[in-house]
Amino acid sequence: MPDPTTRGDTARNAERTRAALMSAARRRFASEGFAATTVRAVAGDAGVDPALVMRYFGSKRGLYEAATSVDLHLPDFTEVHRRRLGAVIVETFLDRWEGPHGESLQLLLASAATEPAAAEQMQTIFAAQVRPAVDAAGADSDVSVEVIASTLIGMAMMRYVLRVPSIVDLTPAQVVSMYGPALQRLLARR
Repeated sequence: MPDPTTRGDTARNAERTRAALMSAARRRFASEGFAATTVRAVAGDAGVDPALVMRYFGSKRGLYEAATSVDLHLPDFTEVHRRRLGAVIVETFLDRWEGPHGESLQLLLASAATEPAAAEQMQTIFAAQVRPAVDAAGADSDVSVEVIASTLIGMAMMRYVLRVPSIVDLTPAQVVSMYGPALQRLLARR
């Protein structure tokens, strides 16, 4: 009869291997881009056999998609008082960029200008997660939703990718006080 602890150990090892591969992939894709990153290099960084990349992710593209997959878990903005909506949206997005999904979001944003797969992934996140949340919050038109998203992406680019010192040095409260009113104006046009 098989040892029952072996199955649990195997599952834990598989989880650790997947996590190590994801972490190594994020670092490689962020520093070298999709085209220059190799499965062998990612596996080497993770300390595993390259065949495990194929086993767990199917391909380099599958690994990239897994490494950049993000569920923002956006709240229901309809519950927010209308006068605070711009600030709450900025607070929420700061939380996402600086939280557990930050690394994936930063990788996507840094890659989107040169990697079609990253641009597609960003567009998918926008269409499936950001647009519905902001629409429900009361943006007055498609243009407003696009402008709100571009404001948030611009802030993220300056703060997390380009790392412009004057933006990086701002506290989250300062970012909210600067960007919140801009979003509030867009939302208040309705």
